[in-house]
Amino acid sequence: MRNALLKYRFRLQNWLRMSESHAMLLWAAVIGFVGSLATIAFRECIEAVQYLLTGHSGSFVEIAKGLSWQMRVLLPTGGGVVAGLILLWAKRMPAGAASDYMEAVAIGDGRIPIRHTLLRSLSSLATVGSGGSIGREGPMVQLAALCASLVGRFAHFPSSRMRLLVACGAAAGITSAYNAPIAGAFFVTEIVLGALVMESFGPVVVASVVANITMRELPGYKPAYEMPYFPEVAGVEIILFVVLGVIAGLLAPQFLRLLELSKALFRKTRLPLPLRLGLGGLLVGLLSVRVPEVWGNGYSVVNSLLHTDWLWSTVLIVMIYKIVATALTTGSGAVGGIFTPTLFVGAAIGFLFGDAAHMLWPHAISQPFAYAMVGMGAFLAAATNAPLMAILMIFEMTLSYQVVLPLMLSCVVAYVIARSLDGNSMYEITLKRHRDAAERIRLRGTHMSELIKPAETVLPKDAPFSEVTRIFLQYPVKYIYITDQENRYLGVVALQDVTSLLLDKDDIGTKCAGDFMRTHFLHEVTPDMSLGEALQLFLDHQGERLPVISSTEDPRLLGVVFKTSLLDAYFRLDRSDE
Repeated sequence: MRNALLKYRFRLQNWLRMSESHAMLLWAAVIGFVGSLATIAFRECIEAVQYLLTGHSGSFVEIAKGLSWQMRVLLPTGGGVVAGLILLWAKRMPAGAASDYMEAVAIGDGRIPIRHTLLRSLSSLATVGSGGSIGREGPMVQLAALCASLVGRFAHFPSSRMRLLVACGAAAGITSAYNAPIAGAFFVTEIVLGALVMESFGPVVVASVVANITMRELPGYKPAYEMPYFPEVAGVEIILFVVLGVIAGLLAPQFLRLLELSKALFRKTRLPLPLRLGLGGLLVGLLSVRVPEVWGNGYSVVNSLLHTDWLWSTVLIVMIYKIVATALTTGSGAVGGIFTPTLFVGAAIGFLFGDAAHMLWPHAISQPFAYAMVGMGAFLAAATNAPLMAILMIFEMTLSYQVVLPLMLSCVVAYVIARSLDGNSMYEITLKRHRDAAERIRLRGTHMSELIKPAETVLPKDAPFSEVTRIFLQYPVKYIYITDQENRYLGVVALQDVTSLLLDKDDIGTKCAGDFMRTHFLHEVTPDMSLGEALQLFLDHQGERLPVISSTEDPRLLGVVFKTSLLDAYFRLDRSDE
């Protein structure tokens, strides 16, 4: 069956006279269509769960406002317990080496486990559908990537093409969730792939565009956020948007640190997973009694901030409660995304900053909603370490040229500030890429001084022959290093020379190490040598180690460097370059 499918695939490519790269564009279009259908299916499932539990569908916040306080507490609690039970079931399923789509693209072979992914998506459905304060985009993108992986398996693509297909599926998922095809393509390129390579960027763009066209043609389409017209910004006001970028860059790492702290605290409870998620849902439900806006991912609240007048005190309270609710939901172990909650926090911070500026200079400053729009991008850029994606996403949502200049400044400033603090990111694959880059820089600057080990086989020049033989019997080495009284390196005694003397039965009683010492027989390594220079010396040497001296002018013996240590450093450097 597999050979038949491969044969038909290649026959079709040959008949259409298409290269492998051109064929990938067609497959990317298929993935874009299938991925958009997967996200729509998950969205419809959320609405079905909403209607089943509450008798209503639509905005989570409006649904929460229409419920009694008992139901506001009960639904997130019950949803958390059900989500935890499903996650326990998923843990019994083999997940494989790369169950997450980012891992499948970056370090895997493009194969995403089916049952494990479906169960985790079902768990997310239980959390999101019952009012959990978490984004729905995570499982949407994962399902779109799973569809891409299944298409790749069916067509029997090699691992490299499978990874590209999964990347196309992820781009289709992001595009379908936010109706932003360019940002969806750059999300995958900047965060998942980590580099803009045209061979992969072309199919990713095609998948994003096809997904967006599919979403627009289906009934019920509407933009994720209904952005108002962005006003023209005066020259001096640009400074305020730079300040907003600084604030976002300072606060985004603290937001991510709070999420990690919440996870650590929930782990310390040592509660079973269903009870842990139930506890998280219970606490979110209690928060919603006072502030129902904590339900859901924050879509409706952001749209309200952009189109209606809010008191700054109300925005501040809602933001604090929402941040706590998101930390409780994610910390308890719920499956979902924090992309949309991050946009909400950025919008709230921008609104508060804009409102304060407008109160000080009411006739010279734009309305607070303009700062909310830019704040969304700046906070997202700082939290994801992907400023280009954040800029493009807000620009696509507004379709306004006026937003570009303040948005670019705020996003870049926020990104630089956040990276200078701790380089944290909401995506583990981004953190791994930063660690690899730092390790690569460190290894490229590594000198032999960091790899020096003590030289245990060292004798003075006048050491008797019996001491030489004892060292060779005690250590499995081929050479003994000879030094003078001031520890200056003079040369080596080779095992083969000692063996020859013993076989020839020469008079060895009066001989010392200096009598059969070889000078400049081995290459000498110096502490300031780079990895590359030392490796060249080892290429001419069959042994496991080389002596390290201070310098050619001052040949004091500092120790030895082992070939295994050098090759290990090179191996890690090579892996971090992948």
